[in-house]
Amino acid sequence: MTHPSIYELAQSQTTISSEYARDPTEEPGKIAKRLYEHITQSPDQPSSVQGNFGATTPSPLFRSIYESILRNLAASGDALAGMVSPPLIATSGVVPLTIIAPLPDIVKHMSNCIVRAQKEVFLATNFWINSDTSRLVTDAFRELNRRVGERGGGEKVVVKMLYDRGNVKQAITHHQHVPPATYTGPKVNLPAPEEIPNIEMQVVNYHVPLVGTFHSKFMVVDREVALLMSNNIQDNDNLEMCVRLEGPVVDSLYDVCLASWSTTLEPPLPCRDTPASGKPLPSYADPEFLALFTEDSTTESVSLPSVVQAGHESLDLPEHLPGDPHYDATIAGEIRRIQASYAPKPGETHLQAVSRHFNVTPAQKADGGVQPTAPEPPSDSLVPFAEMTPYIPLPPSAFPGPQIPTPIPMLIASRAPLGTPTFSVPHAVRYPQNVAFLEAVRGAKERIFIQTPNLNAEPLLPELVGAVRRGVEVEVWVCLGYNDAGELLPYQNGTNEMIANRLYNDPGLLQPTSNDEDDDADADATHPQIDSAESLPLTEEEKSRLKIYNYVAKDQDRPIHNKFKKRSCHIKLLIIDSHLAMQGNGNQDTQTWFHSQEINILLDSPEVCRTWMEGIRRNQNTEVYGKVSMVDGCWHDPVTGEMVEGAIGVDPGRFSWARGVVGAVQRVRGAGGF
Repeated sequence: MTHPSIYELAQSQTTISSEYARDPTEEPGKIAKRLYEHITQSPDQPSSVQGNFGATTPSPLFRSIYESILRNLAASGDALAGMVSPPLIATSGVVPLTIIAPLPDIVKHMSNCIVRAQKEVFLATNFWINSDTSRLVTDAFRELNRRVGERGGGEKVVVKMLYDRGNVKQAITHHQHVPPATYTGPKVNLPAPEEIPNIEMQVVNYHVPLVGTFHSKFMVVDREVALLMSNNIQDNDNLEMCVRLEGPVVDSLYDVCLASWSTTLEPPLPCRDTPASGKPLPSYADPEFLALFTEDSTTESVSLPSVVQAGHESLDLPEHLPGDPHYDATIAGEIRRIQASYAPKPGETHLQAVSRHFNVTPAQKADGGVQPTAPEPPSDSLVPFAEMTPYIPLPPSAFPGPQIPTPIPMLIASRAPLGTPTFSVPHAVRYPQNVAFLEAVRGAKERIFIQTPNLNAEPLLPELVGAVRRGVEVEVWVCLGYNDAGELLPYQNGTNEMIANRLYNDPGLLQPTSNDEDDDADADATHPQIDSAESLPLTEEEKSRLKIYNYVAKDQDRPIHNKFKKRSCHIKLLIIDSHLAMQGNGNQDTQTWFHSQEINILLDSPEVCRTWMEGIRRNQNTEVYGKVSMVDGCWHDPVTGEMVEGAIGVDPGRFSWARGVVGAVQRVRGAGGF
């Protein structure tokens, strides 16, 4: 029997989601096995591979990444290594809203999307912990139940929830259906079926033992809107990032939902045969959303005065809070309400307002709460460039094309989980996520920007140093001390301070990595393109192009170590040459690169990249106060030269493995960063 090649599959009209629409009684996992268990394991590539990128032509680098993803899928023999049907890897879409904010602010938008649902909600997260944050979601389910009841007609909204809470039964069956008696218990605390009679809720607990974590965080509502975020559902001190996606990319993420769920869907998803492709883009069909923008809103910053001013004029709006929800009918209403919560109250400075809003957990509120240490911005700079703007709308003109808005090229650049605790580089770099990371960095000509909680993925490190040596400016923002204990486990490769020191000073990173176990591997995926003769340390001039920063919160003038849980950052973002960006769940750490399931999008748009960089720089003080020393890779007080309290430095000591064991336990319990 002749099996199809990955290139034939990528051009096919048949996907997991199309087959599920044809027969919703068949488990998506069985569909996936039937369609993709056997493919021709051949790296031979046709002269041109057409991706369904819509009406906008992608850049050469973007297209080369797509071709490399397909080439590596072919070589691996695993068509679903990217957790999406091959025809839906290449897609297009728009990003009407970006959120760069503390975790609860993202969940507030999630809750508003939930209460507006008409037919279905699919919510996936890594950690779900009973908390104030989770109450924002459970309050929304109760409100949705009320609205569905008022609509009448007897039709229920279907809700599917997928999370990872390790269970010994997963050694046999990775996907465990969670009964109401468990999910209504104190650890999860979802509403009982009798509390929400107008909602059909089904919950699955998904983990691939031993270390194949379901690290994904996304939500799809009515197959019209998708949210892709960095945050879990729990209380913590993290700054996070979420993007709202509309257009054909929603169909790709719907397919991800099915591939991730794998098991029986009962009741079936009602939107299975109503794809997003061809439908109007919901946000840009909303007159109130369009009214946010002036006629000359050609960049993100042009729309900010109206956003900030609306917040200052809406101080009487009550904040949307757990236990005291205040939902909005439109995104514009949400923006107005959230911006009002950051506007100074009478007698309050701008940064005092930011600190008040950031201080939500017991650790942040302790001893009178974390106080601002950064200088107040000049009053004339608050509109629009200095005031924190957590919800950032993008105008239709950000998506130029034959029609405005026109969906921009996107890729689903993700990876499937791997439970076996192995660390094979030739195997790891085959996953679409890692192919995209590597090829984007290798293709950079001018500038690489990375923000990630942790940076210690060994295959990436020589690529960053190699980019610096060939003249590219590399800027890396990490969070000081983020999950240091876990990163000190054997094979996790070390803390951010240790890695920063290596990037500046380790000549071994300028040597090509060896892939002895896979000599026939595709060279562009597994071998850094670094001249083996260039093994000298970076020169001072080269070091000046490598800029590493520790996260500094909007109200602070220095990093705060993650161990104190006061101000941390969990954003995952890569931007290349101001036009290519990758956002989603994937960190630049060993766990993400080698084991966890991660979902990310790669997009090709100077307008979106500009908006994201403006928002990243405006909503934190990292660029101003967070730069580390090129001598040792650590942050030092500019006056005293001291490192911040809690910093380990470049030498964690002889018993660092013991700290790693503690970190691993914290991850399993949901207490550590992930």
